[in-house]
Amino acid sequence: MQALQFSATGSLDSLQLKDLPRPVPGAGEVLVEVRATGLNPSDLKNVLGRFPYTTTPRIPGRDFSGVVVEGPEELLGKAVWGGTGKGFGFTRDGSHAQYVVVPANAVAPKPESLSFAQAATFGVPYITAWDALERSQVRAGTRFLIIGAGAVARAAQALAAARGARVVLGVRRAEVVKELQAQGISAFQLPEADQLPEQAQAHFQQQLPEVVFDTTGFWLPAAVSSLATLGRIAVIAAPVDGMIDMPILNLYRRGGSVIGVNSLLYTLEDCARMFEQISDAFEGALPTPEDFTELPLSEAVAGYHRVNEGGAEKIVLIP
Repeated sequence: MQALQFSATGSLDSLQLKDLPRPVPGAGEVLVEVRATGLNPSDLKNVLGRFPYTTTPRIPGRDFSGVVVEGPEELLGKAVWGGTGKGFGFTRDGSHAQYVVVPANAVAPKPESLSFAQAATFGVPYITAWDALERSQVRAGTRFLIIGAGAVARAAQALAAARGARVVLGVRRAEVVKELQAQGISAFQLPEADQLPEQAQAHFQQQLPEVVFDTTGFWLPAAVSSLATLGRIAVIAAPVDGMIDMPILNLYRRGGSVIGVNSLLYTLEDCARMFEQISDAFEGALPTPEDFTELPLSEAVAGYHRVNEGGAEKIVLIP
């Protein structure tokens, strides 16, 4: 089979498209013919050596959709989606290949309303957003402020809106504010940090948000000052050195809490259960993704370079 593989971490130089033996599923596993697989920033960081536990040689890739071609009879021929979990693409081979082996209970039925390529855009952003919403208790009516407009932020907006939360996005660039507003999404341009509470109140009828989701890693101190009593802050990123000054006395006085969200803490089986719940949300108001670029697997190395050069497009690889 064709597959991407890297033999060492630290640069993209060792990432190559290779002909490798087709994997053989063991007891309790399935072989999935990959029809589409997402290229996420964490896949790039994996090859670049940002995850010290990665072992090589390794096939990267954390998300996929495809068809079960070997495994339990009840799954044969089924269209499925899955991925994202702990170790997948890091200590066991991932999905940037024509075939992938995963536990049989680590796949979920693909929503019929999604193409294989559309389904492959969901994994990491939607699993991360789903976890953030669950653990910060975003429900119908929750005042929910999202900082940022990347893939996870937009996934959180879609999932929270489907739950009936009151969602507002704070973003850096004015043109992104206009783009979001044109889609009917409430958004404002981020001010100076000390002005964030005032801006947040203005968008929640003079009330502070109950939940703030900082998807950038740079707004945590301002988020504390913008938080309602007993509110929650979810975070998924941090500065490069991992350190940030936080007004802990302010947080304590509000009775607030900070929640770290990390999809790598969950197994493939855990993520499959989340995929099932996300599938159920499609019966409601989740939008169908359209804004992504498809590349053949033969051009995957170039796709990695595009992400490394700062490209913001979502790339889906098609074996």
